[in-house]
Amino acid sequence: MKNLQGSMGNESELLAYDSWWQREGKNISTAHDRAGTPWLQMYDVFGKRVDIVQCAPEYWSMLRRGFTTGVVSRAFKEQSLLSSFRIGYICSFYDSGLFCPYTVSLSTILPLSKYGAEDVKARYMPRMLREDESVWHGATWMTEAGGGSDLGRNVETVARRDGDRWLLTGDKYFTSNAIADIAVVAARPEGAAAGVRGLALYLAPKRREDGALNFHIRRIKDKIATRAVITGEIELRDSEAYLLGKPEHGIYHILEVLNCSRVCNAIGSVALTQRALADAITFANGRVAFGKPIAEHPLLKQQISERITALESAHAMAWESVLLFNEVWKETPPYSPRFNLFRMIVHLAKYWTAELAVQTAKWCMEVHGGMGTLAEYGVERWLREAMILAIWEGPPHRQILDGIEAMERKGAHRLLFEHLAPGADAHALGDMVRRVEMLLTLPVEEREASSEPVFRDLAQFAGAALAQKHRGRNAP
Repeated sequence: MKNLQGSMGNESELLAYDSWWQREGKNISTAHDRAGTPWLQMYDVFGKRVDIVQCAPEYWSMLRRGFTTGVVSRAFKEQSLLSSFRIGYICSFYDSGLFCPYTVSLSTILPLSKYGAEDVKARYMPRMLREDESVWHGATWMTEAGGGSDLGRNVETVARRDGDRWLLTGDKYFTSNAIADIAVVAARPEGAAAGVRGLALYLAPKRREDGALNFHIRRIKDKIATRAVITGEIELRDSEAYLLGKPEHGIYHILEVLNCSRVCNAIGSVALTQRALADAITFANGRVAFGKPIAEHPLLKQQISERITALESAHAMAWESVLLFNEVWKETPPYSPRFNLFRMIVHLAKYWTAELAVQTAKWCMEVHGGMGTLAEYGVERWLREAMILAIWEGPPHRQILDGIEAMERKGAHRLLFEHLAPGADAHALGDMVRRVEMLLTLPVEEREASSEPVFRDLAQFAGAALAQKHRGRNAP
């Protein structure tokens, strides 16, 4: 099953979670996906604002299952992130969209645990670490109507000091897990500098200290792609919040949140890739054409073999990002070289695994032929859900540009090549080193315009080298 590396405190719980998906979760997930967009009840019968998102009860039981299995709590019980990502992989194999609420919950509690004031941590962390129906969900709300990549320009939410708290006013346009009980929010303190250096990270609970709603859901998005994560628009109007860390380090805290989510995205992408590949192989072994199963036709047989190899490389890269993240997740600025290596790996992993998920889901539909286009068989769903994986937490071009910045400013490519050397062919490694170094010598505009082929090949090269390195690590 899923061949996940790492350790978990209780393997029986991991197996029980997978068994639950087989027994109940798959049907709940399918029903929720087919039902489409949930609806928002803004007011109760007396005209009081309540902002309740209406879904079938089974959806909430499906969502809680991952929390009660420990997708967030185990990180702090075990002081290790490995179990969280193993649970996330299983979840994503069956429903990649459902991994998003767990992702943003983890991306909320990690900066809270590192940068929150002691009284704030004492108030909110225990609620996020519960393993029952009362567990609090987190969210990471950065993006506004202008877009997400250029945060320095597009974040217009303002933070105003109010004693020990801050009051946030602004609108967040794409808010994954709009049902969250608490969220980390990017905002600009009054009087702060323009650009990303003026941003800070805040923690905003769903309810004010007096029990009233602290922010409002304007609407739920009707979108292509994942339906198991509820996406909406959030209105912040003097919303009570708490500063996380030093304001001058805000952009670093925001990037830590994004990089955590990028690791999750890579894990989700590989799990979806494996699911689409498994469905395609199962169908191809059962579908007979021209006298034999289509899996035995030479062309499709070769395609299957190539995609299994690609999956192994992508899995190695995604899991390497988990292992490195597990080493550095408690670091604070200034970061170590190991952190900069992690950053390089996560940009490559997010870029390549998401692209592979889209291509594999598309190919899975092709293998199924006309049946692959019909919603009743679920194959088209994998393509819908893969499409958002390439966009979440920065689309491919953002990963390329951020990766190049890490090379230029931190020498991350040299750290990467040293890390890959044990599993890489020496001649191929030398060629890759020369291509990257040559790219970095180009003028800025030419370098950016020429960057994608090099970055794409670097990602595939890194995946293959890491797969070989992992095989050596697991050899008897």
